[in-house]
Amino acid sequence: MPATIESTPAELLPPMLAVLPDPPGISVCPRRARWQLDLLLLALESVDLNASELMLQVVRDLQLQVMIPNRVIFWQIRCTNPFRQVTQRTPLPLSETKALTAIVVQVARRHTATLRHLLLVLDQLHAQNLPPETYAPLAEYLDRFRRHFRKRMNLQRSGLFLYKDNSALNELALQLLVQLLLCAGTKGMERLWFSLFDGEVS
Repeated sequence: MPATIESTPAELLPPMLAVLPDPPGISVCPRRARWQLDLLLLALESVDLNASELMLQVVRDLQLQVMIPNRVIFWQIRCTNPFRQVTQRTPLPLSETKALTAIVVQVARRHTATLRHLLLVLDQLHAQNLPPETYAPLAEYLDRFRRHFRKRMNLQRSGLFLYKDNSALNELALQLLVQLLLCAGTKGMERLWFSLFDGEVS
């Protein structure tokens, strides 16, 4: 049985996470937010073949080891996404949610030029009524995303039935590129953080 993910005391959180306030009335990461964060990480892994190692480097750079000491714990945290093939049915503390948010933002920032370029080309292809696969780097990104998604997510879950279709998965992958570019911008971490709890706070 996987170890329970324990919340990190507030006084041990890195100062950079202090800008992310705890939402009122919420003590653990909501289900939808766990899904969204894992998807964004999956998209980054599809943009860059070395993104997984870069994520662990970001953990060290941001001094997040108190929450994510190694790759096994990182995997366990991501497996709190309820739609994964292997899922950990334990609550994800807000402190670890903040760490994932910071990782997404920092890795996205390191790929800002790539994200901006892919979306610029995508707009140009749309204007010409051409499919994204016309441009090789976009085609490679979409292919990797589909393979990663189908390998790691449980497509037998009713909420994921539509993603058995390539066009639906492609649309999701392209939406995630837009979200990642927003994360990479000014106040990107705060913007992502508040979006995770949109509709969760009454």
